[in-house]
Amino acid sequence: MARGLILYLHGFRSSPGAWKSRLLGEAMAERGLAEHFLCPPLSSVPAQAMADVSALIGNAQTQGRGPVTLVGSSLGGHYASYLAARHGLRAVLINPAAVDRLDPDKFVGEHRYLHGEDSFVFTREHAAQLHAQILPPPVDDLWLLLETGDEVLDYRQAQAFWLGCRQTVLEGGDHSFTRFPEFIPQILEYARL
Repeated sequence: MARGLILYLHGFRSSPGAWKSRLLGEAMAERGLAEHFLCPPLSSVPAQAMADVSALIGNAQTQGRGPVTLVGSSLGGHYASYLAARHGLRAVLINPAAVDRLDPDKFVGEHRYLHGEDSFVFTREHAAQLHAQILPPPVDDLWLLLETGDEVLDYRQAQAFWLGCRQTVLEGGDHSFTRFPEFIPQILEYARL
Protein backbone atom coordinates (compact mmCIF):
# COMPACT_ATOMS: atom_id res chain seq x y z
CA MET A 1 0.00 0.00 0.00
CA ALA A 2 1.28 3.48 -0.88
CA ARG A 3 2.36 5.68 2.02
CA GLY A 4 -0.06 8.52 1.40
CA LEU A 5 -0.02 12.23 0.79
CA ILE A 6 -0.26 15.38 2.88
CA LEU A 7 -2.17 18.09 1.07
CA TYR A 8 -1.54 21.47 2.74
CA LEU A 9 -4.15 24.20 2.28
CA HIS A 10 -3.00 27.76 2.99
CA GLY A 11 -5.02 30.66 4.35
CA PHE A 12 -7.02 33.58 2.91
CA ARG A 13 -4.22 35.89 1.74
CA SER A 14 -1.48 33.33 1.95
CA SER A 15 0.30 31.06 -0.54
CA PRO A 16 2.44 27.93 -0.81
CA GLY A 17 5.31 30.19 0.31
CA ALA A 18 3.87 30.52 3.83
CA TRP A 19 6.25 29.48 6.60
CA LYS A 20 4.19 26.50 7.85
CA SER A 21 3.90 25.10 4.34
CA ARG A 22 7.60 25.57 3.68
CA LEU A 23 8.58 24.11 7.05
CA LEU A 24 6.38 21.04 6.66
CA GLY A 25 7.59 20.48 3.09
CA GLU A 26 11.24 20.81 4.17
CA ALA A 27 10.76 18.46 7.14
CA MET A 28 9.16 15.88 4.90
CA ALA A 29 11.94 16.22 2.31
CA GLU A 30 14.53 15.66 5.06
CA ARG A 31 12.73 12.39 5.90
CA GLY A 32 12.68 11.29 2.25
CA LEU A 33 8.98 12.11 1.91
CA ALA A 34 9.14 15.04 -0.52
CA GLU A 35 6.89 13.30 -3.05
CA HIS A 36 4.27 12.83 -0.29
CA PHE A 37 3.72 16.59 0.18
CA LEU A 38 1.66 18.94 -1.94
CA CYS A 39 0.70 22.58 -1.34
CA PRO A 40 -1.14 24.06 -4.32
CA PRO A 41 -1.84 27.77 -4.73
CA LEU A 42 -5.53 28.22 -3.92
CA SER A 43 -7.83 30.39 -5.99
CA SER A 44 -9.27 33.39 -4.14
CA VAL A 45 -12.68 32.20 -5.43
CA PRO A 46 -13.84 29.60 -2.86
CA ALA A 47 -15.84 27.44 -5.28
CA GLN A 48 -12.89 27.31 -7.70
CA ALA A 49 -10.42 26.55 -4.89
CA MET A 50 -12.52 23.57 -3.78
CA ALA A 51 -13.02 22.31 -7.33
CA ASP A 52 -9.25 22.44 -7.91
CA VAL A 53 -8.38 20.67 -4.65
CA SER A 54 -11.13 18.06 -5.14
CA ALA A 55 -9.55 17.28 -8.52
CA LEU A 56 -6.13 16.86 -6.86
CA ILE A 57 -7.66 14.51 -4.28
CA GLY A 58 -9.36 12.51 -7.03
CA ASN A 59 -6.12 12.27 -9.02
CA ALA A 60 -4.17 11.12 -5.94
CA GLN A 61 -6.75 8.44 -5.23
CA THR A 62 -6.89 7.33 -8.89
CA GLN A 63 -3.10 7.08 -9.00
CA GLY A 64 -3.07 4.93 -5.86
CA ARG A 65 -0.98 7.40 -3.88
CA GLY A 66 -2.40 6.12 -0.60
CA PRO A 67 -4.53 7.98 1.91
CA VAL A 68 -4.72 11.77 1.62
CA THR A 69 -4.45 13.77 4.84
CA LEU A 70 -5.39 17.42 4.70
CA VAL A 71 -3.56 20.07 6.74
CA GLY A 72 -5.24 23.46 6.64
CA SER A 73 -4.43 26.77 8.29
CA SER A 74 -6.91 29.62 8.84
CA LEU A 75 -9.27 29.62 5.83
CA GLY A 76 -7.40 26.51 4.71
CA GLY A 77 -8.66 24.89 7.92
CA HIS A 78 -12.24 25.59 6.88
CA TYR A 79 -11.48 24.12 3.46
CA ALA A 80 -9.83 21.06 5.01
CA SER A 81 -12.86 20.40 7.21
CA TYR A 82 -15.21 20.75 4.24
CA LEU A 83 -13.12 18.45 2.05
CA ALA A 84 -12.69 15.91 4.84
CA ALA A 85 -16.48 15.73 5.14
CA ARG A 86 -17.00 15.46 1.36
CA HIS A 87 -14.25 12.95 0.62
CA GLY A 88 -14.02 10.94 3.86
CA LEU A 89 -10.49 12.16 4.70
CA ARG A 90 -8.56 12.94 7.87
CA ALA A 91 -7.50 16.53 8.50
CA VAL A 92 -5.45 18.70 10.82
CA LEU A 93 -6.97 22.17 11.28
CA ILE A 94 -4.58 24.91 12.46
CA ASN A 95 -6.21 28.03 13.93
CA PRO A 96 -9.04 27.46 11.43
CA ALA A 97 -11.70 29.94 10.36
CA ALA A 98 -15.12 28.97 11.70
CA VAL A 99 -16.85 30.47 8.66
CA ASP A 100 -20.37 30.15 10.07
CA ARG A 101 -19.38 32.59 12.84
CA LEU A 102 -17.57 35.20 10.71
CA ASP A 103 -19.02 38.45 9.40
CA PRO A 104 -18.51 38.31 5.61
CA ASP A 105 -18.62 42.11 5.37
CA LYS A 106 -15.29 42.14 7.17
CA PHE A 107 -13.65 40.46 4.16
CA VAL A 108 -15.50 41.92 1.16
CA GLY A 109 -13.21 44.19 -0.85
CA GLU A 110 -9.70 44.26 -2.30
CA HIS A 111 -6.89 42.39 -0.56
CA ARG A 112 -3.17 42.05 -1.18
CA TYR A 113 -1.53 38.64 -0.92
CA LEU A 114 0.98 38.30 1.91
CA HIS A 115 3.63 36.89 -0.44
CA GLY A 116 4.15 39.00 -3.55
CA GLU A 117 2.61 42.12 -5.02
CA ASP A 118 -0.61 40.71 -6.45
CA SER A 119 -4.05 41.55 -5.13
CA PHE A 120 -7.56 40.12 -5.48
CA VAL A 121 -11.15 41.19 -4.84
CA PHE A 122 -13.34 39.19 -2.47
CA THR A 123 -17.04 39.68 -3.21
CA ARG A 124 -20.35 38.92 -1.50
CA GLU A 125 -20.75 36.06 -3.98
CA HIS A 126 -17.46 34.62 -2.73
CA ALA A 127 -18.69 34.94 0.86
CA ALA A 128 -21.87 33.06 -0.13
CA GLN A 129 -19.71 30.33 -1.68
CA LEU A 130 -17.86 29.94 1.62
CA HIS A 131 -21.11 29.64 3.55
CA ALA A 132 -22.34 27.01 1.09
CA GLN A 133 -19.28 24.94 2.05
CA ILE A 134 -20.27 24.62 5.71
CA LEU A 135 -20.83 20.94 6.45
CA PRO A 136 -21.12 19.12 9.76
CA PRO A 137 -17.52 18.25 10.63
CA PRO A 138 -16.50 14.59 10.63
CA VAL A 139 -15.30 14.86 14.23
CA ASP A 140 -13.67 11.41 14.34
CA ASP A 141 -11.37 12.40 11.48
CA LEU A 142 -10.29 15.89 12.57
CA TRP A 143 -7.55 17.22 14.83
CA LEU A 144 -7.89 20.86 15.85
CA LEU A 145 -4.74 22.83 16.80
CA LEU A 146 -5.43 26.20 18.43
CA GLU A 147 -3.45 28.93 20.15
CA THR A 148 -5.46 31.20 22.44
CA GLY A 149 -3.42 34.26 21.43
CA ASP A 150 -4.74 34.20 17.84
CA GLU A 151 -5.22 37.89 17.07
CA VAL A 152 -7.16 37.30 13.84
CA LEU A 153 -9.72 34.65 14.77
CA ASP A 154 -11.35 33.92 18.14
CA TYR A 155 -10.15 30.42 19.03
CA ARG A 156 -13.35 29.80 21.02
CA GLN A 157 -15.40 29.95 17.82
CA ALA A 158 -13.32 27.13 16.37
CA GLN A 159 -13.57 25.18 19.62
CA ALA A 160 -17.35 25.43 19.46
CA PHE A 161 -17.76 24.63 15.76
CA TRP A 162 -15.46 21.60 15.90
CA LEU A 163 -16.76 20.40 19.26
CA GLY A 164 -16.23 16.68 19.65
CA CYS A 165 -13.10 16.36 17.56
CA ARG A 166 -9.62 15.92 18.97
CA GLN A 167 -8.52 19.36 20.18
CA THR A 168 -5.14 20.69 21.28
CA VAL A 169 -5.52 24.19 22.74
CA LEU A 170 -2.34 25.99 23.76
CA GLU A 171 -2.06 29.23 25.74
CA GLY A 172 -0.55 32.26 24.01
CA GLY A 173 0.86 32.20 20.51
CA ASP A 174 -0.76 34.00 17.58
CA HIS A 175 -2.62 33.37 14.33
CA SER A 176 0.46 31.83 12.71
CA PHE A 177 0.41 29.03 15.34
CA THR A 178 3.87 29.69 16.73
CA ARG A 179 4.37 26.14 18.04
CA PHE A 180 3.91 24.55 14.62
CA PRO A 181 7.51 23.24 14.35
CA GLU A 182 7.13 21.07 17.45
CA PHE A 183 3.94 19.49 16.05
CA ILE A 184 5.41 18.38 12.71
CA PRO A 185 6.36 14.87 13.95
CA GLN A 186 2.88 14.40 15.40
CA ILE A 187 1.25 15.60 12.17
CA LEU A 188 3.31 13.09 10.16
CA GLU A 189 2.31 10.34 12.58
CA TYR A 190 -1.34 11.40 12.31
CA ALA A 191 -0.99 11.19 8.50
CA ARG A 192 0.55 7.72 8.93
CA LEU A 193 3.77 8.75 7.21
